[in-house]
This record gives sequence, C-alpha cells and structure tokens, in this order.
Amino acid sequence: MSSDTNPLVILGLDAGDPELIQRWVQAGELPNLAGLMNRGCYGRITGPELVFEDGVWVNLFSGRSASHHGYHYFRQLQKPGSYGLKPVWGPDFDSPAFWSYLQGFSQKVALIDVPEVLPIEKLQGIQLADWAVHRPLVPQSTQPPELLAQVQRIFGRQINIHENFDADLATDQKIYQRLLTRVKKKGELCRQLWSQDDYDLMVAVFAESHTGGHQLWSYAASEPDRPLQDGLKSIYQAIDREIGLILQQLPDSANVFVVSPLGLQDQYPTGGLMADFLLKLGYRTVPTPSDQPVSLSPMAILRRLLPESVRIALSQFLSRDIREGLLSDQFQGGTDWSKTTVFMIPSEFSSYLHVNLKGREPMGIVEPGDEYEALLQRLEQDLRQLIDSRSGEPAVQDVLRPRALFGETSHDTLPDIVVKWRPGADFMETVVHPQATLRQEKPEFFRGSDHNQAGFMAAAGAAISTRGEIGPVALKDMAPTFLSLMGQPVPDSLVGCYESAIAP
Repeated sequence: MSSDTNPLVILGLDAGDPELIQRWVQAGELPNLAGLMNRGCYGRITGPELVFEDGVWVNLFSGRSASHHGYHYFRQLQKPGSYGLKPVWGPDFDSPAFWSYLQGFSQKVALIDVPEVLPIEKLQGIQLADWAVHRPLVPQSTQPPELLAQVQRIFGRQINIHENFDADLATDQKIYQRLLTRVKKKGELCRQLWSQDDYDLMVAVFAESHTGGHQLWSYAASEPDRPLQDGLKSIYQAIDREIGLILQQLPDSANVFVVSPLGLQDQYPTGGLMADFLLKLGYRTVPTPSDQPVSLSPMAILRRLLPESVRIALSQFLSRDIREGLLSDQFQGGTDWSKTTVFMIPSEFSSYLHVNLKGREPMGIVEPGDEYEALLQRLEQDLRQLIDSRSGEPAVQDVLRPRALFGETSHDTLPDIVVKWRPGADFMETVVHPQATLRQEKPEFFRGSDHNQAGFMAAAGAAISTRGEIGPVALKDMAPTFLSLMGQPVPDSLVGCYESAIAP
C-alpha cells in the first residue's frame, strides 16, 4: 500500500459492547484501540434505528433506517396484507451500502465480511462476503469471482462457528479456541489482501466479538478464577492485536474508524410471556378445535402425533426455510383472526406487536383512527402494569411506537408496538398483571444475553481533527460521513448528515 494515499478504513466489532470496550481500554487491556481513541475521538452510536437489533449493520452502512426499507427482524410478515411469515436478511431489502455510490468512479474498495451485504458489480477493487461472519446464511462469495480461489487457497473455505447454548465447559473451550484462531486468520486475510494494491476504502468486520459475546457471556459474570472468566476479554484483546497490526500497515494519512452499532446485556427470552399476555388479556383468540381444518399433509400429521420434545429434537435436522415454513403455517392457523385485535411476530427477546387493522390486514377488525389509537393506549397501559413476580420490578423496560419514532410514513412492515422487556440475569417465568398471571416455560432457544441499544465509535486520521469524547453519534450520520471523507457527494436518499463533530 502506497504511503501517499489517504484511505478510509472501517474496522467493525460485531456486537462490540461499549461498556466492555471502555472498561478494558481504561484498564490498559486494549492498547491499540486506546491509542486510536487518544489520537482521535470517540463516542456512543445512538439513534432510534437501534430499537431494531436486526439490520443494524445494514442501517449503518446504507445511511437508511427500517422506516425506509422495512427490515427490522429476521422474521417478518411475507408482505403487507398477509399473515404469512418469512425469514429475511439485508440483501432482501432496498438498502445499498454507501460504497454502491462509488460505481463508475476510479476509487478502489477492499471489503471483507461486511454483515448482510453481498458483493456488487462495477466497483473497482475486491469484495469478499460471508467468509467468517456471525450467523452465516449463504456460501462465501467474491467480486471479482476469481478472488474466491485465492482466498480458499491461502485461508481455506468459509469458517462457520455456531453458538451452542447447551454446551458443557469442554465444548465452550473448543468454541473459544476456534474463535481466537479465526480472529487471527481474519487479521492475516485483511493484511494480505489490503497489501496487494492501493485502496481508497477498506472495510472489515470481526464477528467473533458477537458469537463469543453470546457464547461466553455467562462466564464473564462467574466467580473469580473460574474457567473462561476472561474468555470474552481475550477475544476482544485478540481483535485489538489484529487492529494494531493492520494500523502498522496503513499510511499515516489514513482515516480510521472502529465501529460497533450495538452491544450486549443480560437478557433471557420473553416470547412465552408475550404470547400468554395477548391470550389472557383478550387481545388474541385461538380457534376452537372444531373451527380448525384438519390438515392431512405428512408434516401436519407428524406434528399432531409426536410430542413437542420430539418435534423440537427433530427440527434441528430441517433446513431454515422448512422450519420457518412450518412456523408460518402454525402461526396463520393458530389464531382466530375474526376475534383478534393484536398479534405478535414470534420472537425470543423484544416483542413486535401488530394491530389487526381493517384495510391493512386480510381479516382486520380494528377500525383505523380513534379505535386504533384507543387500542394502542390500552395495550401500552397493560404492558406497563406487568410486574416480575420474583423481583417485584416492572417486567417491561419500554413500550415504543415505531411510527412515533420515525414518522407516520414509515414502512408498512414495521410493527405498531415494540416491547423492550427489562434486562436481567434471571429468566422471568412468571409475570403478574392486575387481571392475570402470565407464565412461560423454558423455550428451545434459551440464551442469557441479548443486545442493548448502544454502540461505539472511535476515529482518528488526517481528516479527523476532533479530539476526545464527543458524546452521542447518530447511526444514520455514519454513512454520509464516510462518503464525505471520500470526497463524494451525499445523496438526498440518505436520511443522515455529514457528522461535523467527527471531522469538521
């Protein structure tokens, strides 16, 4: 890489928690990140876009939010006016990353493992997608296509490391060691590919802080001197070492960003509580057995004959599309839509509630206008009355209306209400409402951590004149800032603005 270039370099820590980063930086345990912060600026990434944890990388790099493209959860309604469900991810939506605006220009890019972003044609440079990411959904791909053979020859094929929440200590230690190995290989990959040419934009995201964050979260809160207690910190330190080696290879004039759009917190699933809430408080009605048509499909027959524990065990052998298709069938047939006012998209942590609205849903029964507004107010009041029976604290942290956050013209796929349950280190089995007691069983997907609504950003370089802590930085402003630093105009379609607090 030439020393007279002035590249923009963006290094991502997927689910890199801002509290942990600050703690370990202050303790001197992330020296390379600390050095970047000391010679530049840093702050917390915020904004209403973080209400939805899915799609945060898409939002950050596209400069658009769910209010524009509609992507807010990995499982959504098939389309407005449908009760069918479908699995989705970033490439399904109109949300091009900011480097798509470089098409037709001479500026070269080198992109490695940007979450939920596929390579695009007509860009100068190289692109590698889904080589070592969190929750891989597709095979690795490159642009130009011949780059794939080089990557596989030197670094091997797609490296998948899946979370396993039923693992014992020995399995967790193996996952931990694999994550450390993959961090090193990712760093080597970045340095080797980026050294082969002069690039104007280099982007790479380390996913190990995400997978490792969930897998090792419980160990970080364990008693001193317990195995893997420092496992998560070691993963952050391994990423920090690779960042240091990458920085050594860059010209002094490089503008470098380290970003994480969200962090982690103690959180257990709450989907069963939300389902019980809607039933017991009369928002949702299930059909009686006589009202339900009997399906004679092989899968439906097996579902009736096999115990739930057996069905859950067998489901792991089915593809994601088949599992989601079965869930969609069960979702549509398990509700009496003629008597249901509110329904939820099946989810584990945050709850996404939709009003069964006339003119929008196929069998909507709630009138738009005053009736709709009164229903939302009653729903919010009921949610705020929920009390965790164990702690005596409110069970719900926040009740949000996306259209109040983003505007009434927001995308039709957005839910009417988002429920953020109170984070905590205990599984809430029982929640009390003045009219009912809500209960949930331990679900199949049982994890003790989820994502909060706070991200992290640090920046330093030739065009970064600001120093020290700068406070909150709007997520929607990041993409316009990146384009401006590359000397490119910011399209009107981007909802944010150039962040002058970072680079006046």
